Amino acid sequence: MKLALFGCKTTTLFLLDALMTKMRINVVITITPELAAKNEVADYLDLSDACQNRGIRLYQANTYHLNDAADQETIRQFQIDIAFVNGWQRLLPKSILQGFRLGAFGMHGSAQNLPVGRGRSPMNWSLIEGKTHFFTNLFRYDAGIDSGDILDTHVFSIQSADTAETLHFKNTLAMSQLILKNINPLLEGKFSLSKQADLPPTYYPKRSPADSIIDWRRDIHFLHRFIRAVAPPFNGAFSYINRKKITLLRAEIFETDIAEHGFTQSKPGRVVAVFPGQKFLVRVNGGLLIVHDFLYCEPVITGMLLSSPEQEIRCFPVNAAGGYDLP
Repeated sequence: MKLALFGCKTTTLFLLDALMTKMRINVVITITPELAAKNEVADYLDLSDACQNRGIRLYQANTYHLNDAADQETIRQFQIDIAFVNGWQRLLPKSILQGFRLGAFGMHGSAQNLPVGRGRSPMNWSLIEGKTHFFTNLFRYDAGIDSGDILDTHVFSIQSADTAETLHFKNTLAMSQLILKNINPLLEGKFSLSKQADLPPTYYPKRSPADSIIDWRRDIHFLHRFIRAVAPPFNGAFSYINRKKITLLRAEIFETDIAEHGFTQSKPGRVVAVFPGQKFLVRVNGGLLIVHDFLYCEPVITGMLLSSPEQEIRCFPVNAAGGYDLP
């Protein structure tokens, strides 16, 4: 039985080590640092050293979409029985899928569960939307977008302190547990799959680093979720002070307007207090955010105004329920 793992992130390495407690991974298929930079891959990890240290064959693809003839021929020659996919974030071409004897298996989910919430960045979107749980599915890839049949499902919670990073940890842990739970039927080729629910599918749109700009017109609860949703390993929520970029890496709700905090007349985005160590309070609609970690080229001082040009803010359409997944 020849097993492969597709991926190019830190979570890929976590899954690799988890799987190797029960099975032998024959080849890891990944991309180069140059290709990762070109495609703006968040949380990219060069797996060269990790594979060398573990005695695993590594193949660095020429293209992230695997639409290169040389990539497809090389992967075909590996004669893979089962492939696992984690941290790839691209479709696998039909020509490659047809070369796996038993198929390729990866994860996808949403707060509503498939087929609702297919598409891009469902965990980031679930944080932005304020969801409280996430259904994640181990499914067999087909040529469609997250449309494959499901092998097994795991549900995890979304807590108020969760960020994009911790949700990726939860999802990778879920994938390793689901694979190990089902590994014997997989290796024996005696597994059974279930169709996705008979519902109209919806799809989340792609997010880019530019979409992490802060819209100071939004309320305190949305902004708190938004900052968590694009926190590292993503690029972080950003704004500007005197045309110089400031990136907010971690912020929490400090106080709401229910309390008499004394800053209700301040403009949204205004820095109203700076504490020792440069943590600061920023006035937003509905209260105050405390910024714990940020990147800025100068000291932040009281009275500074964080602002974002409205023309740079991409307005994503919403569905009837206020979510960002659309038919």
